[in-house]
Amino acid sequence: MNAFTGAASLREHYVRTILPLWRGPGFNAALRLPHEALAPTGVAPLPDVRYRAMACARQLFVFSQAGDAAHAHSLFESLRHTFQDRTHGGWFYSVDPQGAPLDTTKDLYTHAFVVFACSAYGQRFGVSEALDTARETSALILDRFKAHDGLLHAALDAPFATVTSGPLQNPLMHLTEAWLVARDATGDTAFDTAITQLCEALARGFLHTPTGCIAELPLGTAGNRLEPGHQFEWFWLAAQAGEQRLGSSGLHEALARAFTFAVKHGVDPVTGAVAAATDEQGRVTDATQRIWAQTEYLRAIATHGDTVVRATLDDQIEKFARRFLTPQGWVECRDASGEIARADMPSTTPYHLLTAYGAL
Repeated sequence: MNAFTGAASLREHYVRTILPLWRGPGFNAALRLPHEALAPTGVAPLPDVRYRAMACARQLFVFSQAGDAAHAHSLFESLRHTFQDRTHGGWFYSVDPQGAPLDTTKDLYTHAFVVFACSAYGQRFGVSEALDTARETSALILDRFKAHDGLLHAALDAPFATVTSGPLQNPLMHLTEAWLVARDATGDTAFDTAITQLCEALARGFLHTPTGCIAELPLGTAGNRLEPGHQFEWFWLAAQAGEQRLGSSGLHEALARAFTFAVKHGVDPVTGAVAAATDEQGRVTDATQRIWAQTEYLRAIATHGDTVVRATLDDQIEKFARRFLTPQGWVECRDASGEIARADMPSTTPYHLLTAYGAL
């Protein structure tokens, strides 16, 4: 598909093609939950083996932003009814195809998206219960996920008794994103403080000084990697936070260098495809082209302060649309040679498309 000439055409494809998939074949009306993924044709879901709270939360955000109050309200009620752990507090990672708890891990990534989606939904439709849920989940995160030096563990068991994963970059990034939305939705300045403290802790534990990049694993971990898509995502988040909320982290300056590093080493100059990962020297270690990384590149270009960088946007939109959008929906992943590596369409991807298109 090469008829895309700008941001408006991307948004039209989103409204006319993407959203209807998740109101229709992508939605399990009996459980009131989004299916995990649709078949490549977009006409039927793949067989369900689980439903994740994070996927429900992302769809709640998507339909809140779309102004679809009825569908968003259904998703909010399902999120609370299906995934809340009323014994130990917090949120289950997933339920089985019948809606019973499956993976009861307390996962920071999941909790961050609950804060994110409930904040956006509560603000969009004036639902105080949703804003209360966001505040309560944030307080639980700070209490139960606390790790060393201002960081937060990535996962604990159901009763929060045993740490199953120490701090990781990705959930910390999405928690920063969630707190930015929660601050805007509630006006509570406590979120400013939380953002500053988290960014400062992240810089101490994950910022790779030679490149300015934020590593996926704590500094010094063997086999650590840098993901270009996450550098682009952090670049945008840091701009949204502003230098004051970044505190003494140095992220504003570092991520400007990270953007340059990621473009140089992680983006194919011919196709515009963003590779999944490099090592700390810039060698590509995973050449998979995931659609979310492409959308983060678009968003970073669109919000970059350099006019020379922004001038590349139209060309990159066309390359992105040609490689990743289809009349049925989208291509989730391509391999290094450009062949389709994952053909199904996950329910989590519309969130990535929406956040990128909004910045365009």
